[in-house]
Amino acid sequence: MAGTRVCLHGAAFLHHHETHLFLPCLRLHTSGGFQLRRSVPASPSAERRHGNLKAASEKSVLSLSRLPSPEYLKRRTRSGVEFDLDLYRRYAAAGHVPVMFCEVLEAFRIPGFRSFVDCTLGAAGHSSAIIEDHKELELFVGLDMDPLAHDRAHTRIEALLRDGCRKELKAYTHVKNFKYIKTVLGSIDENILRKGVDGIFMDLGISSMQIDHSERGFSVLGDGPLDMRMDPQATLTADDILNSWPEAEVGRILRDYGEESNWWFLKEKIMKARKKGGLHSTRELVDLVRKTSAKSGGRQGWIKTATRVFQALRIAVNDELQTLQNALYACFDCLSSGGRLAVISFHSLEDRIVKKTFLDVIEIEGEADGEGYTSQKNDEFGTEAQIQLKQRVVGRTGTILTKRPLTPSEDEEKLNSRCRSAKLRVIQKH
Repeated sequence: MAGTRVCLHGAAFLHHHETHLFLPCLRLHTSGGFQLRRSVPASPSAERRHGNLKAASEKSVLSLSRLPSPEYLKRRTRSGVEFDLDLYRRYAAAGHVPVMFCEVLEAFRIPGFRSFVDCTLGAAGHSSAIIEDHKELELFVGLDMDPLAHDRAHTRIEALLRDGCRKELKAYTHVKNFKYIKTVLGSIDENILRKGVDGIFMDLGISSMQIDHSERGFSVLGDGPLDMRMDPQATLTADDILNSWPEAEVGRILRDYGEESNWWFLKEKIMKARKKGGLHSTRELVDLVRKTSAKSGGRQGWIKTATRVFQALRIAVNDELQTLQNALYACFDCLSSGGRLAVISFHSLEDRIVKKTFLDVIEIEGEADGEGYTSQKNDEFGTEAQIQLKQRVVGRTGTILTKRPLTPSEDEEKLNSRCRSAKLRVIQKH
């Protein structure tokens, strides 16, 4: 286990805190048809059928008029947190802007917040904001399985602590997958697992520095090897899957992980490419996707299709979905009483796992899809300074503070197009 201790001064302890946050109407007619010489009165049954059809048409029109617009559906998940443009510009100047950082700050703005774990350290954008926002913080732990991201984050946090003279804060960073959170915390201090931590955060998106480095194989627009490993020490690559795995498995990955409607044609093209030497670069894979999408008409253009294919391969290479589910259970176990876990996801597969796991860990009565659970209004979050949460889901062991996931503000979307698909969910342990 690789670990780096950033600050050695002061003793960390974990504090328990209070619970508070945060058809159209279809007209049938005939034109130019046969005309009867003598009109025939309609039978009572025909009149009833005509009346039923008319009523059904009117009901259909009324139902459609009540359907919420896409703008409304998007607007109702906006957090309501005021976007801090000055803070955004300061982080942008540093080269990396954390997604939904204002909402994340509000999610963890709770009394007695003395310990925090960032499970996806990245460039330490969210962590830096949390450390600066909480002068009372006494323990910080950061995890990232990418050594390059870890080194960059470590340097940034070290400089932040040095400039801020935070001698009372103990900070540790580790090159580890977040599924090992219990092992990492136990290695720092066994009492941490017994008392729990006050806040845990996950940002499941790929960082800009990973996308922008084409040699990592994550970029659709760049040219590099078909790698896609988050952990450079791992053995499985996207090249292995495309050129060695069984045909049925390749199809399943494209269908289930990429949610790609054109998966069968893509799989056939990949199998044919194997006979000609295989696919070994991101450019070769993108060219195959472009040709396949052009022939079949595609769904939303070849770039959208390529993005889904890359997503599917990345998930398979890193076993992301199962790892995420296991890590969510582990993180909830590591929370203190009143502690919060916040997760930002970027596609439906991740968000679905977060939603269902949250419902499971709080031990509610009802199905995992959300039917039958106890939903309560979040009346305590009525101020503009707080996240505008309409309802929460209460269980035996915890409370989901976001019945619907929160989405970025309109101001943030205008400045950072990569944040558009982000969804934030927050859970609190009893």
